[in-house]
Amino acid sequence: MLKRFFTKKKETQASANEIARESTRASGGAQRENATQNKRKGSPKPKGRAKKSVAAKAEPVWQPADFEVPVVEGKTRFHDLNLEPSLLHGIADLGFEYCSPIQAESLPFALQGNDVVGKAQTGTGKTAAFLVAIINDLLRNPITEGRYAGEARSLVIAPTRELVMQIADDAKALTKHTGLKVHTLVGGMDYDKQLRQIEREYIDILVATPGRLLDFVSNRHCYLDECELLVIDEADRMLDMGFIPQVRRIIQASPRKENRQTLMFSATFTDDVNNLASQWTIDPHKVEIEPESVATDSVEQKVYMCSADEKFDVLYNVVRLPEVENVIVFANRRDTTHRLYDRLKAHGFKVGILSGDVAQARRVKTLEQFKNGQINIMVATDVAGRGIHVDGITHVINYTLPEEAEDYVHRIGRTGRAGSKGTSISFACEDDAFLLPNIEALLGDSLKCEQPPEALMTTAPYVKVESKSQPPRRNAGRRHPSGRR
Repeated sequence: MLKRFFTKKKETQASANEIARESTRASGGAQRENATQNKRKGSPKPKGRAKKSVAAKAEPVWQPADFEVPVVEGKTRFHDLNLEPSLLHGIADLGFEYCSPIQAESLPFALQGNDVVGKAQTGTGKTAAFLVAIINDLLRNPITEGRYAGEARSLVIAPTRELVMQIADDAKALTKHTGLKVHTLVGGMDYDKQLRQIEREYIDILVATPGRLLDFVSNRHCYLDECELLVIDEADRMLDMGFIPQVRRIIQASPRKENRQTLMFSATFTDDVNNLASQWTIDPHKVEIEPESVATDSVEQKVYMCSADEKFDVLYNVVRLPEVENVIVFANRRDTTHRLYDRLKAHGFKVGILSGDVAQARRVKTLEQFKNGQINIMVATDVAGRGIHVDGITHVINYTLPEEAEDYVHRIGRTGRAGSKGTSISFACEDDAFLLPNIEALLGDSLKCEQPPEALMTTAPYVKVESKSQPPRRNAGRRHPSGRR
């Protein structure tokens, strides 16, 4: 296991680290540039600055020969990629045998140190594609002498906290037998707690949201100037959420693109995404994986035409159906999700809520309860659309249709996973039915719209609702100039 030779930095230690870092920066930069160039050519990476070994040796009991996978024409086995045994051990534990299309197309290039720009929808295995490349590179190029607190060897940037936590969970599973350390930095959680964690252990793989990462970089609690691999996940979502200025600052704090390997993934290749790729990568290998259909064939799609006043009655009756085991209910607005959560809870359902205004600690706990079956209904905004990867979700309900057609695809992609069947039910009312044509255009097919079955139109019982989960209104407590509230 990893030998932890430093503890929490005192102020004097921080100063000493800064002096030491400055003294090695000039020589280290030149060595890093040579290392990256050699790596791109396929030659061994020179030692460069002396650092202490991070990766523990693979457990001697397990051998790749124990992981037998038959050769199948047209499929790439993980065996065929010449991966480090300890990484292959983690892959075997997860039950992965053959690469998905995005993995088979990108990994041969990424493992050689080349930049990669990939286009793939959610659920295609792109997370494992870049994690396998990162882990294998870190294992093959171990650091041999002293390191500094807060110094990250690799970085993955993702737009949402849920996605960061999911990527980190996947990374921890893959690094189970390697000794590599995975850390997360996300907003909404205790800063000091995250600081203590990264000061106690090495940072081999850092997964972070842009805002919180910048806080740590600005405060000199995290350093990116020795980052060897950079991954930008969900680049199109970064653009939509306005994170690109923050991402630019993060990239400026990392080594130049000639001195790092960059992997960039996006669900769409817009002109803006292509422009960013040209700025942040060098001669990238471009991978475009088009799904057989935009919306997976394993999901049965239904659209119920009902008025806004009838929506909750239909929802109430749908979630009571015996075939509805685990369901996510999507809404566009935070206040809508809070109202739905309060009403469903008042009716006795085991329900949780995920939205941007919910504290991160509560969101993590709620997602864990959803995964282990303590709750079976999750009410969420699109903040969770790309961040929830839970097996066994039988239904997705669009209580309100998404304003962006791409979000519809991501929402319904939460069900029908891992070879199982799923059902999506969308409510279209007088307020949002006009969004259907854009969704159909993206799908390349029409959606059958129908009236809900009569059994689903039964009025839900009246229950007094206590709106404890509702956040305070922005103007609550302020007096009108006339004296009225």
